[in-house]
Amino acid sequence: MPYFDSQIYYERVGNGEPLILLNGIMMSAGSWAYHVDKLKEHFDVITFDFKDQGRSSRMTKDYDIVERSIDLLNLMNHLKIKKAHIVGVSYGAHVAEHFIISHPQRVYKLVLSNAVDKVDNYLRELGRSWEMAAATGNPELLFKISFPAIYSRTFYNSNESWINERIANASKATDKKWLEGFIRLSRSGNYFDLSEEIKKITVPTLLICADEDIVTPKSEMKKMAEKIPHSSLVVLHKTGHAAFYEKANLWIEKVESFLSY
Repeated sequence: MPYFDSQIYYERVGNGEPLILLNGIMMSAGSWAYHVDKLKEHFDVITFDFKDQGRSSRMTKDYDIVERSIDLLNLMNHLKIKKAHIVGVSYGAHVAEHFIISHPQRVYKLVLSNAVDKVDNYLRELGRSWEMAAATGNPELLFKISFPAIYSRTFYNSNESWINERIANASKATDKKWLEGFIRLSRSGNYFDLSEEIKKITVPTLLICADEDIVTPKSEMKKMAEKIPHSSLVVLHKTGHAAFYEKANLWIEKVESFLSY
């Protein structure tokens, strides 16, 4: 298995310009399997687990989200990638925002999916409720509380059996170390705020939002798009915060079209 510095697990496949996919908070490199299979036809696709995620190392104390952008920089240097397309979902998009503001010369194009430029009081309390659920040591409780916010009402009403099965399987596969890592990851972004610095992003940027997303609503993403020069915004309908998963083919189509233009 490929590891960088014996701490960060990564995968790399495909040909073309480098494309790095950054995970949401409950994801891992494996969460991108379907997307990578499509994107590898035109891109050199890199996925990796943040520390406290998947097969990467676990931390022992709290940290700031900016440290994850440093991990991205170090991984790119290790892989001798001078410049790449960066695509981030939710937490991963927030890492991407930090990265590009500090290292704009390392990015061709940027995609921010289901993201904000500031964690406000509402979103902070939502995250804390998930942290409290995780702290009980009961993964089923965490998923029961978080899934209705992550997936859209439309998706929930059409996929009840699938969701229940996913909660059951995820609960069985989740251990204490995963829950502790999740709490640290969540805390790292509690005071994320680039609402002013976001204006510094100058590379072509695509923002993808969803009309049923209550975590990072389209109203907030529209404000972001107005701040970022050379940006465009697309709205995916009848989908929620997990738009990249609920509408995977459409999401991939939007990303590929933007990056290839």
